Formats: sequence, C-alpha cells, structure tokens
Amino acid sequence: MQPPKQPTDSHNNRLTDFDVVIVGYGPVGRLLALKLGGRGHRVLVVERQSTNYYLPRAVHFDDEASRIFQSVGVSPSAFPEAVEPYDNFYEWRAADLSTLTRLDWSGRGPSGWNVSNFFYQPALERVLSSKVEEQATVTVLNGFRAVDHRELADRVEVTLQESTGSERTVTARYVVGADGANSVVREWIGTDTVDLGYFHDWLVVDLKMKRTVVFDPPAWQLCDPARPTTLVPGGPGHRRFEFMRLPAESADELKTEAIAWQLIEPWGVTPAEADLVRHTVYTFQARYADTWRRGRLLIAGDSAHLMPPFAGQGMCSGLRDVANLEWKLDLVLSGKASEELLDSYGPERSEHVQHFIQESIALGEVICITDPHEARERDAVMRQQLADGIEMPPRPLPQLGTGFYLNQPFGGTLSIQDVVASEQGEGLFDDVTAGGGTLLLANADVRAALDEKTEEALLAVGIQTVTLAEKVAIGAVVDGTGTYATWLDSLGAVAVLVRPDFYIYGGATTTAEVPALAEAFLHGLTAPVATHIH
Repeated sequence: MQPPKQPTDSHNNRLTDFDVVIVGYGPVGRLLALKLGGRGHRVLVVERQSTNYYLPRAVHFDDEASRIFQSVGVSPSAFPEAVEPYDNFYEWRAADLSTLTRLDWSGRGPSGWNVSNFFYQPALERVLSSKVEEQATVTVLNGFRAVDHRELADRVEVTLQESTGSERTVTARYVVGADGANSVVREWIGTDTVDLGYFHDWLVVDLKMKRTVVFDPPAWQLCDPARPTTLVPGGPGHRRFEFMRLPAESADELKTEAIAWQLIEPWGVTPAEADLVRHTVYTFQARYADTWRRGRLLIAGDSAHLMPPFAGQGMCSGLRDVANLEWKLDLVLSGKASEELLDSYGPERSEHVQHFIQESIALGEVICITDPHEARERDAVMRQQLADGIEMPPRPLPQLGTGFYLNQPFGGTLSIQDVVASEQGEGLFDDVTAGGGTLLLANADVRAALDEKTEEALLAVGIQTVTLAEKVAIGAVVDGTGTYATWLDSLGAVAVLVRPDFYIYGGATTTAEVPALAEAFLHGLTAPVATHIH
C-alpha cells in the first residue's frame, strides 16, 4: 500500500479527501486514473486485490481504443512487448476447415491506427500502472474493498475495508465504479439491468509460446457443432484458445489442466511448444445497466455492460466509457461546466454500446450452434453467400445515444485521425497538435470568422483551434494526404467541433455559422440540461 499523495490546490474542492474515488483497477480504472490524474485531479483508486492481478483476460482492441491509449502516452507502436498489430482476416471455418466467411481486420481504421490489435493484458497493465505511478495526485490502495457509502449534498463518504478487517472512511466529490461484473457501485446506484438472455460457458486457455506454431490465418473461429472453438493471438508470444462447453459437460470437468491440453494438442500445440498460463471457464453474457449515473455515483466498463467476446469489443467499450466520462468530469470538477453535463454520459454510452452487444450476440448465435442439422443449414447459407461475394460488413461505427451534441447527421459520430504536418513535425494529428478536443477549420478564411476571445474560451475548456493550410504555422497544419479536406467535404462542413473523446459535437456548413457553433458548445457546458442535450 502506498501512502496517500499530497493533493493539489488548483481548482479542487478542499472539503473532500479526493475529487474522485475509482473502485477497481483493471484497464478501465487505470485509464480513468491516468486521465484525471493527468488533469491534476486528486484521485484514489481502490482495488480489492492485494497485488496487481497480472493475468490475461481481454486480448483485442481496435483503432479507436488505440487513439484513446495514444492520448495518455501509451501508443501501441511504442510498446511492442504488449501489443501486436493485426493485419489479416478473421475467418470462420466449418468442421471440415473450409472457409464460411471472413472479416477484413487488416489495415488502418479511421482513428489512425490498425483496425485490429491483439495484446497481452498483463504487459499492457504494467505499462499503464507505470504511467499511473508518475501521477503526483493519484493514490492506489491495493487490498481494500469499498464496502459502504453515504451520499451527502456535496460529497460521498466511502467506507473502505482492508483484508485484515480494519476500516477507514474517505470522502470524494464523485465515485466511479470500474469494479467489474459484480460491481458494488452499481448496487449502490440501485439500477436495473437489462439482461438479453445470452449465456454460454467457454473454457478460455492462454498459452505462452516456447516455439513458433503457425496458424493461417492467425485468428479464426471453428464453427464445428462438435466443439465450437476460437483461435486468436494473445499478444506478442502468446496464444488464446476458447472451447465452448457442450450440453453434456459440466464447467468443473471442463476447466482442468488435463482437459485444456487434451483440447489444444490436436492443433499442434503441446507442452513442448507452450506453457499454460491460465485456463478457466467463463460464462459469456450480454447485459447492460439501465442507469449509469445517480448523483455522485457512476459506473463504467464491465460494471455497466457485458458482451460476448466474438467482436473483440468488450474492453474497447470500457475505454470509450472513460473517454466519454473523464473530460466531462474534468470540466465539472474545474467549475467550467454544470454538473448536468454528466447527465449525457449514460444515455450517450448506453445506446452506443448496445450496438456492439447486439453485434457480438449475432456473431455468437452463428458460432455457438451445436445441433449438426442446424450447423449444416448454416454452413450451406454461408458458403453460398461467400460464393456470391457477400462477406460480413465491417464493424459498425454507431452514433452516440441522446446527449451533448448538435442535432446534425454527423453529430455524435466518431471523428477521424490521419497524418498531418505542423510546427512540431509530421505525424498523427494528436501527436503534432495539442490533441484532445479540436475545432477544425477548412481554411484561413473560415478562421477569420472567429475572434480571439472565442478561441481562448474554447481552449480554456479543452478545445484547440486548428486550421488546414498550405504551410505549417501556429495553429495550422498541412493536410498532405487530403484526408481531412475530403472528410469535411463528405460532411458538407467548413468547420467541425470535435469533443475531447473524439466524437463530433457539431459542424458549420458556412463560414458565417462558425461563431454560432463555438458559442453553442460553450453555452451548452453551463446551460440547463434541456438546452444542451440534443
């Protein structure tokens, strides 16, 4: 246990011990601590494990998650020991190993990174932990559980219990539960949970490879009714196998080490080729909480939603929760936004994550067929679709649910990132500008419509102003690939205001509309909820 760090004076309420207490220290808790600590807020992280739980769980994240990691200095390319970019297909094969369909997971996505990345979670968490340790205002308490709370008008009292049974009480302006599927903070909120009735047990096996075993492609699903199976990379030097529990089996008999090796060995992997890191049976589920915030209590990640792993979007969704929440919490804690801004968090994220939950269920319903006759019918349909050139569409890029953005076709949709040149050099947009929120302007004439006072007001709430130009200059970048100009044209806009979570607040179709766009955002931060939630 490390001693509490000294709080900062800046804009924080000194009547509480901390600005935010985060319950849970997985990837979601770590990222939120990094984000808020990086903004100077006093953060306490409470983790029931006495030591960091360095075992693999998630193995995949996408380009949007990569951009979120980039925002805290954890770019995937900088940590090859943790992250393995994927540049291939994700295939589904029948019992005879013939291809049924394929998803193209190759190349870069709209957020500027590989659309698919496999990673080794313990290595990534070590990187995140080292970054958290650099934050002077973040304290991590291992070996403590949040066991009770009391809500007051301006703070929350949280009772923490050590493994010895001793207790202490801390106060915070907000409490965020990132404490997983059995979240205590979700219980405190008292929300109902929408359960979509999806339950399948799978044996999950993680291996550390001692010798190279080639899988072509590296990621695929075996849609064999005798034993649906997943084979994917597990990050650098690791592999992940998942085997569905059959109706006649019990979870207990499936999760033995002997059974794990028995199921793996037909794939050409024995103890001579790999070490068994972990084997356990998980129940894949699909559910989400009705309410993500009540007063000063909020939830994120698995505390708020669960989905089957077949689309590789479980952890990605938790990271999106953090990106959505942290900038709003920052502005509220700093006195720059009304607390009502937080009302947009749950509705925005809930509707968005439901798209990925439904996609994951749809994939699972195809994969998890164990009836031979039904499997033959499925295979025939999928083979015909493949012959006709019909492949699965790319993953959806859904719009946020009702929230803090303008009622425009592209409001609440994900922005893009590509390479540009600035005074800092050439690189991805966030690396060669201030990053975060951006008012992007098509040219200098559009920028002339904004006065200096408005630009300063935007910057004070985390929105930089950047102009596309032919030469680099202060506040201007060169769009050498033409990606941003093409993007603005596709939106029919001369200006787009992108929030700090990389989702679009709104745009202006003419130069004359640009000041009103900026003013709408600034006014919305402090206006009554009915005027700024669209």
